[in-house]
Amino acid sequence: MCGICGYYNFDGAPIGEGVLKRMIKLLHHRGPDESGTYTDRYAGLGHTRLKIIDLERGRQPIPNEDKTKWIVFNGEIFNYIELRGELKKKGYFFRTSSDTEVILHLYEEYGASCLTRLNGQFAFAIWDSRKRELFLARDRFGIEPVYYTKTGRGVVFASEIKAIAVFRGVRLAIDERAVDETFTFWTTIPPKTIFKDVFAILPGHYLVVKGHDIKEGEYWRLDFPPQGEYEDKSEKYYIDNLKALLEDSVRLRLRADVGVGAYLSGGIDSSATAAIARSALGKDLTTFSISFRDRRYDETAYQKALIRGLDCRNFKIECGSRDISKAFPKVVWHAEAPILRTGPAPLYTLSDLARRKGFKVVLAGDGADEFLLGYDIFKEVKARRFWAEEGASRKRPLLLKKLYPYLPLTRSGGAPYLKKFFGKGLERTGGLYYSHMLRWGATSRIKRFFSRELKSRLRGYDCLEALTESLPRDFRKWDYMARAQYLEAHLFLSNFLLSSQGDRMSMAHGVEVRHPFLDHRLVEFCNRVPPRVKMRGLSEKSLLKKAMAGRLPKTILKRPKQPYRAPNIDLSSISAGKMKAVEYFDTGLVSRLVEKLKKFGVQSESDSMALNGILSLQLLHDIKWEKGV
Repeated sequence: MCGICGYYNFDGAPIGEGVLKRMIKLLHHRGPDESGTYTDRYAGLGHTRLKIIDLERGRQPIPNEDKTKWIVFNGEIFNYIELRGELKKKGYFFRTSSDTEVILHLYEEYGASCLTRLNGQFAFAIWDSRKRELFLARDRFGIEPVYYTKTGRGVVFASEIKAIAVFRGVRLAIDERAVDETFTFWTTIPPKTIFKDVFAILPGHYLVVKGHDIKEGEYWRLDFPPQGEYEDKSEKYYIDNLKALLEDSVRLRLRADVGVGAYLSGGIDSSATAAIARSALGKDLTTFSISFRDRRYDETAYQKALIRGLDCRNFKIECGSRDISKAFPKVVWHAEAPILRTGPAPLYTLSDLARRKGFKVVLAGDGADEFLLGYDIFKEVKARRFWAEEGASRKRPLLLKKLYPYLPLTRSGGAPYLKKFFGKGLERTGGLYYSHMLRWGATSRIKRFFSRELKSRLRGYDCLEALTESLPRDFRKWDYMARAQYLEAHLFLSNFLLSSQGDRMSMAHGVEVRHPFLDHRLVEFCNRVPPRVKMRGLSEKSLLKKAMAGRLPKTILKRPKQPYRAPNIDLSSISAGKMKAVEYFDTGLVSRLVEKLKKFGVQSESDSMALNGILSLQLLHDIKWEKGV
């Protein structure tokens, strides 16, 4: 993985290399091995490289044979060897053995449709000097980031927004509507970012910039069968195909000219990828894990069981509230977004560990929960629909216990509270957002800290209406579980897990994370599998568990789902004086929140999210982005 940046200057007035070098400097952490630039009268491309494939000859930008097209690329194309063979047969000449040059020649042959042939995680820019046309593209799931903005003279793009900020004529300002969205959905509605007029290229999309025109195209979308039209195959068929696709996905993602390790949380997803990788490598696998001093979040026992089962080498960091507090400002600087949970901070330190141990590439299990029904939210929507249909059923309390076996439901007030909470809007099963309204409603409680002025300026803006406008045209044809999956993938996966908690934390230390469960072939297959096969009753990821039977220890296969969560910020490091509340929050309410937390500790998820969100937005507000480093 790497960092890319550049511009297209419509009027052709010279800009020069200097601005590109300033942009590259801010992306150095993404590609510390080497850098390069290309400029002509109308365009400039910059690149910082993390050497993974063709270590000696893969320096970018790379031109085609007559030097009329130039490319900068961030990511990996896992089927580049097969594509290279096809292109050679068509007469293309290669000066390198890199996947970057494969993309460029594939674009020459097929144009924008070349994207459908790529199996990978990528963001790239191709400048056609003859046509004076800039082509920008992003992978299907948004694993790799690329942002852009329009200036009075043209278009500027980069892997991270901070690099755009140093370009003349660009000023980063917080978008208040984006704040409202973040304090509802945990993130903004794509392609919006937290900054005004700075946009992400949508996953599965590309942009063509020519002259003053910017045209967007879509080459892939997340899709599900219409309600009642799922495949009807035997369970063995689904198990066999899942096994084959996952094994091939891991095999492809082990392609590198450097060592490949794996993150190991102790859950079934990372365990599955690690087990398959261990078998495919035929040698020792190096893994990396996090343990927490607070045992409520710790999964060390499961990690040890898998390490013994795989006979793999493991390195581990131990993380606590003070570690999270220390890392938090750097985490926000890299994430470039408000953060409502502390989860990114331990992953920031884990990537540092991997890099210190000599690894630039690791595998991870992201994507399995979204497409194989692993999250609690999928069980919740299934249980709530049952309650709505079986109003007199005595099984409601039993379902609560099955959903959350770790909660003290027998304690006075526990079960009644959960019944009341999950009973909100119970009968509205036909609602577009039935699966997520409880979560979004709980998150929105943080808006009580908004200042009176911000509430006034937001009056009339409905972020749910804005989300509805962005939905795909087939959304209403899908069943309730497919809708829930889409919302998780469209908002939470692409914008938070793969961004604030994923790419940004790993690339802060120059580590590339690869995601076998996000091979598009595997996801397309999973989306055709009936939900009843993926989740038996309220048993999450039952299809994956059956597919991995015999390859993972029973302690991993039978363990209850434990969502990844991290300890709260150390409250001793926070003071009301430091929590200035900037201009978006009510200073008095924020001060009382801090005093309450310091006196009683964090008592609720809402208080924790409020603290993290307010503090991270304040940090973002205070950064002088335009000054660079």
